[in-house]
Amino acid sequence: MNFKNGKCTCGKIHTADVDRIITGSGAIKSLPEIIKEYGIKKPFIISDKNTFAAAGKSVCEILDGEKIPYTSFRFAKDNIEPDEYFVGSAVMHFDRSCDAVIGVGSGVINDISKIVSSVAGCRYIIVATAPSMDGYASASSSVSMDGLKVSLPSRCADVIIGDTDILVNAPMNMLKSGIGDMLAKYISICEWRISALVTGEYYCEEIASYIRDALKRCTDNADGFLKRDKAAVEAVFDGLCAGGLAMAYAGLSRPASGVEHYISHIWDMRGLEFGTHCDTHGIQCAVGTLIAARLYEVIESTKPNKEKALEYARSFSLEDWHNRLREFLGSAAETMIELEKKENKYSTEKHEKRLSVIVENWEKITEIINEEIPTADDLVKLMNKLEIPLTAEEIGMDADLIPITFKATKDIRDKYVLSRLAWDLGIIEELKI
Repeated sequence: MNFKNGKCTCGKIHTADVDRIITGSGAIKSLPEIIKEYGIKKPFIISDKNTFAAAGKSVCEILDGEKIPYTSFRFAKDNIEPDEYFVGSAVMHFDRSCDAVIGVGSGVINDISKIVSSVAGCRYIIVATAPSMDGYASASSSVSMDGLKVSLPSRCADVIIGDTDILVNAPMNMLKSGIGDMLAKYISICEWRISALVTGEYYCEEIASYIRDALKRCTDNADGFLKRDKAAVEAVFDGLCAGGLAMAYAGLSRPASGVEHYISHIWDMRGLEFGTHCDTHGIQCAVGTLIAARLYEVIESTKPNKEKALEYARSFSLEDWHNRLREFLGSAAETMIELEKKENKYSTEKHEKRLSVIVENWEKITEIINEEIPTADDLVKLMNKLEIPLTAEEIGMDADLIPITFKATKDIRDKYVLSRLAWDLGIIEELKI
């Protein structure tokens, strides 16, 4: 369904800044026509060693064939990160005679290129090299800033090119990362609906249905995914683009991310602070999705005890918790602690109001969980079919740290997710993860 610039049943007019998404075999060949259509005189091409080999060289050859001038910047280092150093390097190398940015890559290159085009105030085209994440169509960049994973406002791509001839040859771990990011949508839609019920947050059923349809197309094509079937890979790429568009339509990240993304963010924060192991974002999200699905089954079988929940909130020591956060996350905890001063989500007054709504609407909450999230057993079967890791241990995480990882997710941003619901119910310390 196309929401672009159209009035929705939710009462809002949904818009997105992406002009065009071009997918299919040979899609990269449309680049000269796009450049001419937008009146671009000289693009600045950003890639790294791997993405240049995957598609950057072809981009340059296509432009050379059409005698379109360009400047090509390739990161010299391996294992680049979307942080102050690499973003700064790209900005410093930007050729001011260029009037557009062409990013050639996936997550990191896309995040950096969006910032460069935003700073330069010029058009942005992304040539995707892997269906690995849902940021292609978003107007923000997931970056590490001051040791904290943040979503930094940047710029949305004007044109997204997903050439399936390129995408099917992406490294298998990146393909799995993309489908892992799509599986996360089971949780994100569920939590969006629950938050709308508990906190009154804005919710749009049309956008939610748009994401459900994109996710279903991915799972319907799951059998061909590991075979690098073009239809399966294209379904994932289209689904990831749909996630970015849905976030733009909604004006928030709700349609595409929930507690499972925050689990991944916490692991990334610890990696930045302490050098601990991290896997790809999508794989971490998939593991987080299974963790969340299992916990939601526990939540679903729980009967709220209002007095128990109120007593838990009254006895909760924010100072002790913040000290635990500092020990667990190091300097990254300070940003979360400062955020709580604005949110004040732990106040007994706010808690009591949320709890009353939760108790009154408990049957509806459990219905939402049932409607949106597959059983953990079904999710395991799907993940096994896709050969995606099931546990934190399989991706090199310390299983003993999973409980505090889950608890820390409630402090990343002011978003009502599973860990906040568990805290409100007074059972967060009891959950077995």
